[in-house]
Amino acid sequence: MRKLFISLTVILIVLLLIKRKDMTWRQSILKSVYPLIMLKGKLFPGSKDVQVNTGKVTPPVSFYSLTAISNKGDTIPFSRFKGKKVLIVNTASDCGFTAQYDELEKLYQQYKDQLVILAFPANDFKEQEKKDDAAIAEFCKINYGVTFPLMQKSHVVKSPEQHPVFQWLSEPAQNGWCGQQPMWNFSKYLINEEGGLMGFYSQMVSPGKILSE
Repeated sequence: MRKLFISLTVILIVLLLIKRKDMTWRQSILKSVYPLIMLKGKLFPGSKDVQVNTGKVTPPVSFYSLTAISNKGDTIPFSRFKGKKVLIVNTASDCGFTAQYDELEKLYQQYKDQLVILAFPANDFKEQEKKDDAAIAEFCKINYGVTFPLMQKSHVVKSPEQHPVFQWLSEPAQNGWCGQQPMWNFSKYLINEEGGLMGFYSQMVSPGKILSE
């Protein structure tokens, strides 16, 4: 009985240490185990986790013809990103990879003059983003200090409702080579300074490794 009491006490203490003030229990636990999730990707990388435009194919449809609506309702023309790299990520608040918000913010701060990061929250994978735009923005600011642009909640997988930006990212007829739709939340696409899609990186690839490769 004494051992059971000690065990329960230890478990309770651990849980209290894990719990973040502004997160649900699920979010807190997922953030704590995130390093273990990423370890699996390092030990057993998937063949499609990294896909690179080795031929430097020019997109038939200009990346700079695209637009998106921000979390605040403003229309953002992608033509304003000429001369900078752009990293596009589909995100979610209740995912095992949500801690990548922290890595994305660090990347953004490190390369702020050279890199634009655009986050597209989506509820396409196991309904892991049920919040509305206002709640998503608050969650990102409070828990991860996100300052890079958030877009309106969208559909990112292939469907009649797929966002035009993700149509471009996953259609070779538009981007020139890549047919990969997001595999899961926090799939990442890197566009170079000339508007060419240079690479796809799955959720198993840490954002910090993308520009260092």
